[in-house]
Amino acid sequence: MDKWLSLFDGFQYNLIIFFGTLLCAIPLGLLITFCSMSKFKPLAYISKIFVWIIRGTPLMLQLFIVLYAPGLLFNTPMQSRMTAAFIAFIINYAAYFSEIYRGGIESIPKGQYEAGQVLGLTKTQVFTRIVLFQVIKRIVPPMGNEVITLTKDTSLARIIGVAEIIMSAERFSKMGIIWPLFSTGLFFLAMCGILTLFFGWLEKKLGYYKA
Repeated sequence: MDKWLSLFDGFQYNLIIFFGTLLCAIPLGLLITFCSMSKFKPLAYISKIFVWIIRGTPLMLQLFIVLYAPGLLFNTPMQSRMTAAFIAFIINYAAYFSEIYRGGIESIPKGQYEAGQVLGLTKTQVFTRIVLFQVIKRIVPPMGNEVITLTKDTSLARIIGVAEIIMSAERFSKMGIIWPLFSTGLFFLAMCGILTLFFGWLEKKLGYYKA
C-alpha cells in the first residue's frame, strides 16, 4: 500500500506539470502564432526562428539548458527544478501549439474573410464570428495528439531531479522491487484514455459543419 501511495505522490508532479503547461502554453502559443504571421517582417522572422529552434531540439536538452544556463551564463542558478521543468515544457509546447494554430488559421479560405468584409464586418468580427470556430474544429485532432503526448513527456522531468512517478518507481527498483516501475504505465494509460475520450467527445460536439 505504501508503494502505491508513493506512486500516487509522484504522479501528482506529472499532473502539476501537465496542467501548468497547458494553462500557459495554449495562450503563449497563440501569441507566437500572431507574431509569426505578423506583417512586421523582423518580428515574423524572429518568431519563426524561435519555433524552428525549439521544434528542432530535444525537450530533454531544453530541460538541461533551462536548469543550468542561468547559473552558467548569468551566475544566477535556477532555484527550483520544478520551475525549470515548467519553463522548458511551456516553451516547448507553446512552439508546437503555435504551428497547429497557424496551420488551422491558414487552412481557412481567404474568400471567407473577403465575404465577411463585403457584408460590412471588420477583420476582428470576421475572425471571431466566422473563422474562429472553424479553426477550433480543425485544430482539435492535432491538439489532442499533442496534449496526449504531453501526458507522457512529463516523465522527462525526472532527468533534472523532479520526483515524478517514474523516478518514484525507480527508487523501489534499486531495492530489487520491479513491479512499481511497470505499474507506472497504468497511470499514463488511464490519463491518456480519459483524454482520448474527452477529445473524441469534443470532436463530435464540434461536428456542426457536417451536411
